[in-house]
Order: sequence, then structure tokens, then C-alpha cells
Amino acid sequence: MAGTVSGHGQPEYFEHGADVGIVGRGARVEDALAAAARSAFALTTRLEDVRPLERIEVDFDEDDPEFALVTWINLLLARSQSRGLALGTFALAREGSRWRGEAWGEPWREGLERGIDVKGATLTMLSVKPAPGGWEARCVVDV
Repeated sequence: MAGTVSGHGQPEYFEHGADVGIVGRGARVEDALAAAARSAFALTTRLEDVRPLERIEVDFDEDDPEFALVTWINLLLARSQSRGLALGTFALAREGSRWRGEAWGEPWREGLERGIDVKGATLTMLSVKPAPGGWEARCVVDV
């Protein structure tokens, strides 16, 4: 996918009571959102164990990057759960208010350790803003 970036940074988190706050950082807003998806799915399994055998595509319209973060993660969660996939690689591109994303993974199998069940991204502590070195995206995910 031309013009996309896969989130390659280490998953990051922040404290938030019973749920988990996820963080994504990147040079562009798209990179930060891809890294946030990586943080969300790293809660479910070890990403380095997930083989990129199947692709999920998401396509949505959203003017606000903060709402785009929640939409992006929730679409990925819904599609991965409906197809029984563990996801490990993420890419996201944007043209104006149009977002196009892809994620790669594989069906759950023996050898993929199941971590925390992430139910959805929330509006709690939602923030997508410029940060040193680029952008930072964060929100709380319901677990």
C-alpha cells in the first residue's frame, strides 16, 4: 500500500485503573495511530509470534484524528474477532478525511499465547496531538 507506514515502535501504555491506556507515537499522525493499534493488539498476544497470513482492510471517513483513532481500533477489533484472527502488523494512510488501513495476522492457533481480551477503544483520555518528534495518539481500551 503506497504511502502507508507500519507501526514498528515498542508498544507503550499508561496507568488507568481497571482498563489500559494505550499510546502510539510516530512521525505522522497516521504512524501514531498505527502504533496505537500495535499497542492495543500487543495486549492480546505477542505480536512477534503472529504471522502475516491474512489481511484485513478498513476504510472510513473521519475529520477528527481523535475520533479516527477510536474508529480505527474498534474496526480492527471487530473484524479480527469476527474472523478469529490475531493481528500483528498495521498500516494506515489518509487523504483528507478518508482513512484507509490494513492489518495482517493469522487465525488463532496453538502456540499463540492469548493475553488480555481487548473489548474496545473508548473516548476516555482520548488525545491525538503533536509531540516531540512527530505525533502521539492515546486512549483507554476497555479490557
